[in-house]
Amino acid sequence: MEQAKLTVGLAYGGKSGEHEVSLQTAFAVMNAFDYDKYEIIPFYISKQGLWKIGGKLEAPMPKLEQLKLEEIPVDTGKALNAVFSGLEGGEREIDVMFPLLHGTNGEDGTIQGLFEMANIPYIGAGVLASAAGMDKVVMKKLFSDAGLDQCKYCYFSADAWKRKSHDLIVDVEDQLGYPVFIKPANLGSSVGISKASDKESFIKAVETAFRYDTKVIVEEFVDARELEVSVLGNDEPEASVPGEIVSSGEYYDYAAKYLDGKSQMLIPAPVDPETADHLRELAVAAFRAIEGSGITRADFFLRKSDGRLLINEVNTMPGFTPFSMYPLLWRETGVSYRTLLDRMIELALERYQIKQSLHYDKEQ
Repeated sequence: MEQAKLTVGLAYGGKSGEHEVSLQTAFAVMNAFDYDKYEIIPFYISKQGLWKIGGKLEAPMPKLEQLKLEEIPVDTGKALNAVFSGLEGGEREIDVMFPLLHGTNGEDGTIQGLFEMANIPYIGAGVLASAAGMDKVVMKKLFSDAGLDQCKYCYFSADAWKRKSHDLIVDVEDQLGYPVFIKPANLGSSVGISKASDKESFIKAVETAFRYDTKVIVEEFVDARELEVSVLGNDEPEASVPGEIVSSGEYYDYAAKYLDGKSQMLIPAPVDPETADHLRELAVAAFRAIEGSGITRADFFLRKSDGRLLINEVNTMPGFTPFSMYPLLWRETGVSYRTLLDRMIELALERYQIKQSLHYDKEQ
């Protein structure tokens, strides 16, 4: 008897500064699925937050531009009805949701909360881990609680900047010194990040960061190599071989990641076996620190002055094209791109079944 196909809902695009990156990820995933095992329903979310739902796909879309479903009129109700169909007592239209959304309104726990309320399985981190992994300040506090070494930092809100910018500048200069990196607290793909070497460039960088978020984090400059490790799993996570990023620019900003094509990824990273093992241990520790599940990429600094490893951040929905670091690290570890997709779906369904077994009423 032929096994029924799983229906996977791909949500992509999103009201985020990383909208275009999400489209690239969705196009790559759509082209990698085994259509003998899965049928795909595309959910395009516009930059304004409007939802469009396409028909079931039994083969990939041939062009990336088609992912915007421009020939389909906006019908948010139809899209959300498909997500929430299981709450009506009948069969769900979708077996598992795959939120291929980067940044705010997709990677920060918001859409994960929507799927939790819809009682539908979904791939990747849960609400708590997604929110913690998106907010760099909360993330760093969790890393500190877990005993993970990291660079010095400080943070402040837009309101605090308006009221006492002079005091904040003095604090940064006293605690961190120049140069420093200024980042929106809740954004990825290096959007809004600047390096400042003096007071004037610092003020300009802070104003740039506040275009993207209401909270800014400032980090000390670390002269270091940039290393990354992919993590996969739920309760028993596994770590890939480490890789190294050699940026084409002064630092690994948005242009270096996505535009100029000159940055290098060295896989596996040219480090000794002891350092590689330590990186994998730390990556799992960082995954556990945010209570991760499904997938995560952990990013580290290997400080040149003393060889010390510092956790930089984790990414709960890393870039997932065939040329992205996350799947490339697993390929080098022996796990193919298509196998990764299968495993991520298995982990989502496994977590869902465990949560379904929990009791939500008081036992008599």
